Amino acid sequence: MALLVQLVITAVAVWITTALPGITLEGDDTTAKVLTLLVVSVIFGVVNLVLKPIAKTLGCLLYVLTLGLFGLVVNALLFWLTSYLAGQLQLPFHVDGFWAAFWGALIVSVVTSVLAGLFERSGSDDRS
Repeated sequence: MALLVQLVITAVAVWITTALPGITLEGDDTTAKVLTLLVVSVIFGVVNLVLKPIAKTLGCLLYVLTLGLFGLVVNALLFWLTSYLAGQLQLPFHVDGFWAAFWGALIVSVVTSVLAGLFERSGSDDRS
């Protein structure tokens, strides 16, 4: 259940990024767009699951030297890669360039954190 909730949260975050210039989501109807967002969320999750630990390990020194700001660059590149993979799968989701990916990844990170926090808070049972 938690995996499904995380998938939907990520899909909502990716949908919000489509308001940015340079990030497009096309589709004939709402159902097609929702399905595209869900598939893009799965792709983004798999990319993060597989490549982010490798990037953190290889770029450990850069993370330390930049006090973690290099993580923003890594997230942008992973978001951009997600767009490329979505294009290879003929999905109508596209990110135009590094800066669109940078801001998109930043928004996805913030929105998923906020929504996950709200979901945890509403799902917690505060019995004392």
